[in-house]
Amino acid sequence: MLEARDLRCAYGRQAVLKGVNLKVASGQILAVLGGNGAGKSTLLKCLNRILPLAGGSVVLDGVDLARMPRSQIARRIAYLPQRQEPDQLTVFDSVLLGRRPHIAWSAGRRDYRVVEEALDSLGLGHLAWRRMDQLSGGEAQKVALARALAQEPDLLLMDEPTSSLDLHNQLEWVDLVWTLVRRRGLAAVVALHDLSLALRLADRLALLMNGKVHSDCPVHELDEAAIAQVYGVRVRLTTVEGWPAVVPLGLMEKPA
Repeated sequence: MLEARDLRCAYGRQAVLKGVNLKVASGQILAVLGGNGAGKSTLLKCLNRILPLAGGSVVLDGVDLARMPRSQIARRIAYLPQRQEPDQLTVFDSVLLGRRPHIAWSAGRRDYRVVEEALDSLGLGHLAWRRMDQLSGGEAQKVALARALAQEPDLLLMDEPTSSLDLHNQLEWVDLVWTLVRRRGLAAVVALHDLSLALRLADRLALLMNGKVHSDCPVHELDEAAIAQVYGVRVRLTTVEGWPAVVPLGLMEKPA
């Protein structure tokens, strides 16, 4: 269980998070939504203690992360940033970097085995010795996920992981993450822009607005009024062949 309690964060004098409370349990996916500048990326960095808190706490399985050494946090929490910079490492070596929190001096047999298993689980074994700068966007995103899995974490934090993917790769990524979270009993927090994709992937949704959680609910309880208030857009929630979808109707009229 990960829990954010009255989480506050600021850049200088500019408050970004103003008392955020969230929970996510193992085997669950929490999608964090909200407009540009709502604080989604900042929230993920605070949950991982990459950014210092101005107040509140992040608790993992009853332990405040402020009392946990960075090395232990790195073993338990995997973070996929919004941008994956291409480099000249091979895919295998890139995924091996995920073992760094577990390696004292040099990689051993178990580390190599974990990397191979992570690659195979995502269908990347045939790309193991290709360079990262030779991959497509979809392939690179899978490698980033494999690197995270190689950490053997309890919690995945993913920032806009589908933003550069085409429709096919978006749906493939959703299926992969959904399956991995269930099979491995992970908890996952994913920042997304695409509401329909979030409804397809997540168990719960947290909509951020003005530095706070406007709505926190199971997917099936999301309502059109909440989306209108957070995004300023009229929408229609519907289903197509059993899949939930959000259809934008138009901008909300501003008061005169």
